[in-house]
Amino acid sequence: MDIYSSKFAIIVIIALVSILALQVVTNSNNASQLIDSETCEIYVIDSHINAKKYLNEFDQKCLDFKNLNP
Repeated sequence: MDIYSSKFAIIVIIALVSILALQVVTNSNNASQLIDSETCEIYVIDSHINAKKYLNEFDQKCLDFKNLNP
């Protein structure tokens, strides 16, 4: 098969798109985005290692709610 043929290019594109789709599907099951109730900071829990990773981002709705109820 010649690498300059259109059939080869289509096969490569389909293979790369399927790999990307597989990564997106498996990644969405492994991590869930949550909000810390004390600090309103957004963190992710990885289900493989059961660890929290804080993202240095804060939920604006949570901060507004905390400012209304001191």
